[in-house]
Amino acid sequence: MSVMDNIIQKAKANKKKIVLPEGTEPRTLKAAEIVLKEGIADLVLLGKEEEIREKAKGLDISKAEIVDPEKSPNLERYAKEYYELRKNKGMTEEEAERLMRDPMYYGCMMVKLGDVDGMVSGAIHATADVFRPAFQIIKTAPNVKVVSSAFIMEVPECKYGSDGVFIFADCAINPNPTAEELAAIAIASAHTAKVLAGIEPKVAMLSFSTKGSASHELVDKVKRATEIAKELAPDLLIDGELQVDAAIVKEVGELKAPGSPVAGQANVLIFPDLQAGNIGYKLVQRLAKANAIGPISQGLAKPVNDLSRGCSVEDIVNVIAITSVQAQGIV
Repeated sequence: MSVMDNIIQKAKANKKKIVLPEGTEPRTLKAAEIVLKEGIADLVLLGKEEEIREKAKGLDISKAEIVDPEKSPNLERYAKEYYELRKNKGMTEEEAERLMRDPMYYGCMMVKLGDVDGMVSGAIHATADVFRPAFQIIKTAPNVKVVSSAFIMEVPECKYGSDGVFIFADCAINPNPTAEELAAIAIASAHTAKVLAGIEPKVAMLSFSTKGSASHELVDKVKRATEIAKELAPDLLIDGELQVDAAIVKEVGELKAPGSPVAGQANVLIFPDLQAGNIGYKLVQRLAKANAIGPISQGLAKPVNDLSRGCSVEDIVNVIAITSVQAQGIV
């Protein structure tokens, strides 16, 4: 069974309710039909009901809940909650109500207040439009300093990682994380490995140096990030700084980092910056024909995931399943 098949099975076994703010978007509606038919999640579609039903002609979305934020009995309560969250930032009651009529903000407040378990959007909205309300309303999880992204990389016929399964992070959000942020990304990625990929995380903090083989301020940052992560998560198997061959190849790991609990067997790879992470996942995706599942957001108090505006119906189905399983892992 592939990683994605396993995620879908997990989602079905403990169904969650996911809100889709882009309720009139055609691909989203087709995905909603599949999700509801297969029992992957319960869904709330946001938008004007007449428009949603018109766009969904020929599709069976009868099991979905349809909510028009402008007509919702929760609008006043949500606007009041948003005003309380943001009044110290200059928010007015009038502006709070105006923003709550926006499905992106309304959907995030549904997640915040527990009326749904997660949100998926981005088929017709830019990443900033998805995450701005999420940062303001849902915010980061306790003790988490930064929201990041991860890819589950499924490499065919690969003996490294967990039978070819890896977590790569951060590949999409943070251009140049600090040592503290890098440590937070490592801990969040380990959680993603457990909850979504179903693997026990062995985290490598990647660098161009292994255990002092090179001296540079960039190496120092990775070393410090490793120390911070160990302090924050003492039970986590994590080591660094490691070059990628020392991290994943047993023989190289034993040679370059003898005695390391991670070297040669890492399945969670934390890249030192966004350039390395983005280049790394795309190289593996293209050259090794890996299945790159993501980007998966991590670090928010409750799950919100962003779609590519070029996404397919299958992509939306998959991200809904991922968001549902992330919601299962929220303590």
